[in-house]
Amino acid sequence: MATATSIVRSPAALLSAKVTVSDHKPTPTVQFSRFPSKRSCFTALLSSLHDNNNDDDNNNNVISHPKPLSSSQLFNSVSNGSRLRVAYQGVRGAYSEAAAEKAYPNCEAVPCDQFDSAFQAVEKWLVDRAVLPIENSLGGSIHRNYDLLLRHSLHIVGEVKLAVQHCLLANHGVQLEDLSRVLSHPQALAQCENTLTKIGLSREAVDDTALAAKHVALHKLKDTGAVASSSAAKIYGLNILAQDIQDDCDNVTRFLILAREPIIPGIQNPFKTSIVFSLEEGPGVLFKALAVFALRQINLTKIESRPLRNQPLRAADDNNGSKFHPDCVDVF
Repeated sequence: MATATSIVRSPAALLSAKVTVSDHKPTPTVQFSRFPSKRSCFTALLSSLHDNNNDDDNNNNVISHPKPLSSSQLFNSVSNGSRLRVAYQGVRGAYSEAAAEKAYPNCEAVPCDQFDSAFQAVEKWLVDRAVLPIENSLGGSIHRNYDLLLRHSLHIVGEVKLAVQHCLLANHGVQLEDLSRVLSHPQALAQCENTLTKIGLSREAVDDTALAAKHVALHKLKDTGAVASSSAAKIYGLNILAQDIQDDCDNVTRFLILAREPIIPGIQNPFKTSIVFSLEEGPGVLFKALAVFALRQINLTKIESRPLRNQPLRAADDNNGSKFHPDCVDVF
């Protein structure tokens, strides 16, 4: 499943629509006059950037890996174009890295410290694609990325679904009864809540699962474990104390594939379309908008409302007195 995107905004900004349709095949690169005829792509040479953290130097058991790309590292460096470069949020061993490699098996996966950095990396030609999570079957929507989609001019060109299998990791020699707390991403902790409660571990949230594993290994913690992937265990030299500790075996995360250029849909395969719009206040306006799809037998698979930052909440007076209602955009 893949997607191409166009954005339409009215002068009064009362109605905005972002339509996305997908395709499996990448499109030719768009040419800009400021670039030479043979497209030059900006890229960060992360393969030559190593973690110079002093803690790393004091730990011979942990392999040094490239630092995640940050906004301050968006410098100009020409890519040789030999492999597709795909940005993801997190460090080595993150589930997002696995999703990027599932979407593009022969890609060069580029770690970014934040979701924002992954968007910027694509926009500034540092990478060719970004693969970012948008929803989880247990934890629900990743609202941060919904909001970033509205703020950045990237196109959805595909999606990939990844089955998430959490593991409880610890340093070698550490037993389950030695642990008093566990580190991981908030969604991962929520997805393993019942299991962690039975074990009796306190929970502490960090930016991503693989970073939790790296922290435990880096500081040789004896009373702290991490909820992360089996891949993270191999990368950071940790022991797997328990596998598949998520509360529901059907734990799937859906990732969006983002690019600078849209993809023109064909007619051979069905396509998924994403629409973003806002409406003026009025009785039944959302119903009228949804009726457009229902009358044409178009199935809606997901509806998501996001607040407008410039008008998050507004009071309105009517015959029944004062009431509050949110001003928001609806995402399909």
